[in-house]
Amino acid sequence: MKTFRKDNTFSYKEVLFKCAIFIVTVSVIVYFMPREGKFNYQFELNKPWKYGLLQASFDFPIYKGEEQVKLEQDSILKFYTPYYQLNTETGREMLQKLNKDCNEKAMIIKDYPNYRIHIENILKEIYEAGIIAPSDLDELNREGARTIQAISRNTAVQRDVNELYTIKQAYEKLIHSDTLHYSKLILQQCNLNEYITPNLTYDSEKSMTARQDLLSNVSWATGFVMNGQKIIDRGEIIDQKTFDILSSMQKEWNKRSETVAEKRLTLFGQILFVSIMIALFMIYLEIFRRDFYKVRGKLYLLFSIIIFFPVVSFLMVENAFLSVYIVPFAMIPMLIKIFLDSRTAFMAHIITILLTSIALRTPHEFILLQTVAGMAAIYTLRELSQRSQLLNSAFVVTISYSLLYLALDLVHVSEIAQLSTYVYMNFVINGILLLFTYPLLFILEKTFGFTSNVTLVELSNINTKLMREMSEIAPGTFQHSLQLANLTAAAANRIGANSQLVRTGAMYHDIGKMMNPAFFTENQSGVNPHDQLSYKQSAQIVISHVTDGLKLADKHNLPAVIKEFISTHHGCGLTKYFYISYQNEHPDEEVDKSAFQYPGPNPFTKEQAILMMADSVEAASRSLPEYTEESISALVDKIIDSQVQDGYFKECPITFKDIAIVKSVFKEKLKTMHHTRISYPELKK
Repeated sequence: MKTFRKDNTFSYKEVLFKCAIFIVTVSVIVYFMPREGKFNYQFELNKPWKYGLLQASFDFPIYKGEEQVKLEQDSILKFYTPYYQLNTETGREMLQKLNKDCNEKAMIIKDYPNYRIHIENILKEIYEAGIIAPSDLDELNREGARTIQAISRNTAVQRDVNELYTIKQAYEKLIHSDTLHYSKLILQQCNLNEYITPNLTYDSEKSMTARQDLLSNVSWATGFVMNGQKIIDRGEIIDQKTFDILSSMQKEWNKRSETVAEKRLTLFGQILFVSIMIALFMIYLEIFRRDFYKVRGKLYLLFSIIIFFPVVSFLMVENAFLSVYIVPFAMIPMLIKIFLDSRTAFMAHIITILLTSIALRTPHEFILLQTVAGMAAIYTLRELSQRSQLLNSAFVVTISYSLLYLALDLVHVSEIAQLSTYVYMNFVINGILLLFTYPLLFILEKTFGFTSNVTLVELSNINTKLMREMSEIAPGTFQHSLQLANLTAAAANRIGANSQLVRTGAMYHDIGKMMNPAFFTENQSGVNPHDQLSYKQSAQIVISHVTDGLKLADKHNLPAVIKEFISTHHGCGLTKYFYISYQNEHPDEEVDKSAFQYPGPNPFTKEQAILMMADSVEAASRSLPEYTEESISALVDKIIDSQVQDGYFKECPITFKDIAIVKSVFKEKLKTMHHTRISYPELKK
């Protein structure tokens, strides 16, 4: 029952992990996806139409250009007259205040009744004409209004703006109206500005209504486009009329997508589409690459790539920035092929371009171009080990884009002059961006814990610091590692394993011997330090070259896959020489195998299994008394059969057929490595 619960718990966590990946991936992609209702065509006046045939999918008017509409509006607004409320009570209140002040404050004009009457008459005249605030007058001048409608007691009277008074003009009118009969000095002493205040108030509601009534007479459209009507076809030049139609279609399209119901339907459709695509990819992983779920770095790499490229494309489409064809989608299969495998690379590529295509107006063209480019990338970049390979792939991808687009162009145009030429520049930029795959590999390796063939090739260079130190400190081990690198690479090629990986692993598998080189026979010159030690002590020193190798690997930042070769090249095997010798000396004692056993683990990949077989065979072959075809063949069969019998390859995906092929390769190579030479005769005197 406990085991059952444990299994259930593990399965439950795995399902939760898969659900989390699914939800996060779908959410991010849908969040950045442009809404379906948006008009995503890009067009310019007097430039060729770069998409296919465009027909109206609904009726819409052909709007005038903004400049034309502005001219017509400005022309008709010349007849616009704003509305102002004329407050007649303001004048009465100011006259009452004047009379009150004359009586109570003993103003100078109290003794001059004629002055008082004169001021009252002028004020009545001014308030009847209307006093306007300076800010309102400035606004009238800015709008170019010549008249206003002054509303008094529900009656509107048109008045010329020049007949209106400001506070300053009203004051000057009072002072200078009749200087022949009325002294200017006396009038100035009366503080007449206290009785002048604006009585015209802007009526925004009536003014805006009048303005809108005038503007409503301006027609915004010059024609009408019917549903199904042809607008433009690929290669045709966008003249002013077509440009106005396209601009009008864009306006109407955006209006239709603004409703809440439309947005909800669009969002639901996008979630459903993206969910189906991601679910299909996860089903593929579940059926063919279930082992990826055990290595989280592989999953994170896959889904990061699947998210990144569509998001970048969506942002470009949303902001109408350049062309989506400059996005190097062929980089997707390149990266996944380098780190994982070709089939997964192709599947991830197809899913990504399908996700991206939903935001484009010509999805079929995009899918065709990207599919062919991805297949070209996978075919040309079978195994990246040199920068020139990447350059060749980028060139082939660019040519693939160009040829297929030319084919599609020839199908749709009626004459050569209609062929698009600027699109090919996008393909050239795309090819240049593909070259950034090389530096990107280093970032992805560090981020997701992968090791590319480029890194393996760099590590297998014998001029690296660690290799140079080995050649100086442990020259015998260095030569043994080089022999093993050639032997394992040949076997890996024959059974379809990663030859570069096993070659590099072979070169570093014994670096731990650098700590005590003299204790290993290949580095000895007549003196054997083991003669002074017990069998257990000797066994521990020999076993320690595995743990010492792992320490050196950590120190020199070697990749995890190389460390696995160091820890598995002896598996959980025994140091048989010391173990058997100890047993022979202590026949009655029950020997503790752990003192003579390597820490392991046993090999769990084909490449590690090849290295274990090659290491034992190559080391044993040097102790043969004579090198004949029979002796070498018998030695190879004996050692590898013994390893199979001891169960070293139970956890390894290597078949008996693979093992048989590896045996035959080892026999051929060992015969070549240990071939006999004829002895040259001495000259007799």
